[in-house]
Amino acid sequence: MTDLIVQQIGKAGNITLNRPQALNALTWDMCLAIEATLEKWRDDDSVGLVMIDGAGDRAFCSGGDIADMYASGQNGDLNYGRRFWRDEYRLNSKIAHYPKPIVTFLHGFTMGGGVGIGCHASHRIVCENSQVALPECAIGLVPDVGGSYLLARAPGLTGTYLGLTGARMDAGDAIYAQFADHFVPQAQWPALCNALATHGIAAIPDHPAPDARLEALQNDIAASYCGSTLADILGNPQTGLHKAVHRNAPLAMACAMVLIDNARQHQDLNTALAQEFRFTARAVAQSDFIEGIRAAIIDKDRNPKWQTITDAKVATMLAPLGDDIGALEKEN
Repeated sequence: MTDLIVQQIGKAGNITLNRPQALNALTWDMCLAIEATLEKWRDDDSVGLVMIDGAGDRAFCSGGDIADMYASGQNGDLNYGRRFWRDEYRLNSKIAHYPKPIVTFLHGFTMGGGVGIGCHASHRIVCENSQVALPECAIGLVPDVGGSYLLARAPGLTGTYLGLTGARMDAGDAIYAQFADHFVPQAQWPALCNALATHGIAAIPDHPAPDARLEALQNDIAASYCGSTLADILGNPQTGLHKAVHRNAPLAMACAMVLIDNARQHQDLNTALAQEFRFTARAVAQSDFIEGIRAAIIDKDRNPKWQTITDAKVATMLAPLGDDIGALEKEN
């Protein structure tokens, strides 16, 4: 079974992530294959738009496949992750800037690397079971794949809340936070795909978006996440309502706050990706990433030993990279 199914249906190119047993977790090879396919279709006049979906009932894409990254880190290989992230981020940017419409079908889990594939597209469709999140701080990483850029566009301080807690968004939340555009019941998706292949983007129906829980939480979020530093937020009695903030990796959360704030100022995806890469390029050696994977996925003891943070550590993780590993910053 191939991990990616690529076909043309009428005027639409269709890419299906095909690892349902792994919740369509994204591998390095899949990243490269998606990029190659998009490049092939870019100048193909027979392809008017691209559709990206996920096989199975449970997930569009649950994130990047981090097992190999953990293994390489355990072996002292600092470059495996850097190469993976550089290629993945390049793909995220190409999806966002693609000259033809890209329609993504975000059913079930759309998390981490799945957000990078699904939520930079021009037309993002959610349904009744959509669960969209950037939960990286729970494993010692920052919201990446352009996540800081997406979080920065969410209303008010919603992005800070979502980035630090990794809270899941349903369909209404995802549309409210600007991670998605359209709600279409999943039972209508096969017919919609056929209509897109024939009639193009005009075939997307105009269903009303479900209510957004996040909109109702705005007062609480504003009161809880108004601090300028992580210490302000952790010391705020209001954040007692959000237990994840007190569980997740402090270094990752502190860095995430800086990245999201920077993205609010720049409002540019490529700048956000380059700044995220400053952290991820150092993640294996200097952050809590390996410990976070160990606690959550390898040993599953759910008891990570996070390092304490200082302003100096945050500055180090987000400092410009040297010429040897800073290619992404130069590219963007």
